Amino acid sequence: MTDPAHSPAGPKTSTTRRRFLSAAAAAPLVTVKAAASESDDETGAIAEDLRQYIGFGVKQSGGAGDEACGAWLDAELTRAGFETERQYFSAPWFEPAQADIAVGEARASLWPQPIVQTTPAKGIEAPIVRVDASGLASTSLDGAIALVDLPFGRWSSMFWDAVRIPVEAAFEAGAAACVIVTNGPSGKVIALNTDGRRPLYGKPLALLAPEDAEPFFAAAMAGEKATLTVTGNGGRRQAFNLVGRLDRGRGRWLVVSTPRSGWFTCAGERGGGVAAWLHIARWASRAARDYDLAFVCNSGHEYQYLGAEELLHNVAPSPENTAFWLHLGANLASRDWHDAVGGRKPLPGTDSQRYLVVSRELLSIAQSEFAGLAGLEAPYASDVLSAGELTNVIEAGYGPVAGIFGVHRFHHVEDDDERCVSVEAVAETTAAFRRLLANALAGL
Repeated sequence: MTDPAHSPAGPKTSTTRRRFLSAAAAAPLVTVKAAASESDDETGAIAEDLRQYIGFGVKQSGGAGDEACGAWLDAELTRAGFETERQYFSAPWFEPAQADIAVGEARASLWPQPIVQTTPAKGIEAPIVRVDASGLASTSLDGAIALVDLPFGRWSSMFWDAVRIPVEAAFEAGAAACVIVTNGPSGKVIALNTDGRRPLYGKPLALLAPEDAEPFFAAAMAGEKATLTVTGNGGRRQAFNLVGRLDRGRGRWLVVSTPRSGWFTCAGERGGGVAAWLHIARWASRAARDYDLAFVCNSGHEYQYLGAEELLHNVAPSPENTAFWLHLGANLASRDWHDAVGGRKPLPGTDSQRYLVVSRELLSIAQSEFAGLAGLEAPYASDVLSAGELTNVIEAGYGPVAGIFGVHRFHHVEDDDERCVSVEAVAETTAAFRRLLANALAGL
């Protein structure tokens, strides 16, 4: 695969942060006024892009929804004038036949935690023992089914200490299997990102919705046995990252990235980022004529950024030839909710649990352009805070950078559907990122 920094278009000049900003100031990308303009047609295009993304359904890496979504984005970039390329890699998959836990008459469905380790067909029958957030068990875990009781939170990853510590403690104490109760604001199972190359543990591990957990905590208190069953078929399958390039021979690359894959439909988690990414790709192809463009869309996100790692190592322009990297991560503009009185209802407003991170020299610009946008109006410097795939980008030496990430109410939950995202909020946030990008590239 050709490195854009060494394309046949001619030699590229190295671009340091200082040289880039001074050069950009002399040749502005676009005027801020032009970057800020948003027509009804553009908002309509964002609405259609959201509809398309959500319509592909479940988007686990390499599955039917992820593949169809990637093909659609490929066609859209081609239509905007980009040359596209796919980078293939291997991702895990699993289709459960049975995944549940039972005590007496009580039975609840489970989410098998990838990379899935199955039980025998008849399941594992063993005492069920509660494990608290510190890893402390109520009795011996030797040969038991550990019931890990997470504290309340918006969970996302097996690697977070509050998840990792009690699970590791349970298995080290001899547990035969582990069931994690993902206590969070939805009451549902919260799927957890994990390693995509090898199982974290060699024994069965599954997730239980807090709304289903009460009989099993009662059984643990009573010292009863439970039966855990996880069976099905799995293996590895092909997934792909999508790369769209406009190589104008400028030697200064603008990179914009977003993931597209996830455990479920991912309307709020991924939909806004994908719609913004497409909108900015179409805009930049017309407006950013002083830059080479690389728009990358990764699969493998739920496997600890498996696709992003493959891309950084093999496809992305080198840091010294990259003028700017914008990453559009999770929760670009997901809805907030009422849920304390009168039942759960979506609100017009945006969930504030989203974070804007920019290189330190862009803080004042970001504060101005994102003023009034919940959660984003207080940006962080990238040397103070980063998360997700943006961290990988920063650690690889890219800069200046900007990015967004967050954890909305239905993050990694099956109910993350069209109710969880607002077209108007996505359009508003996308416009702010356009303004930020225009200002940053103009060196203001």
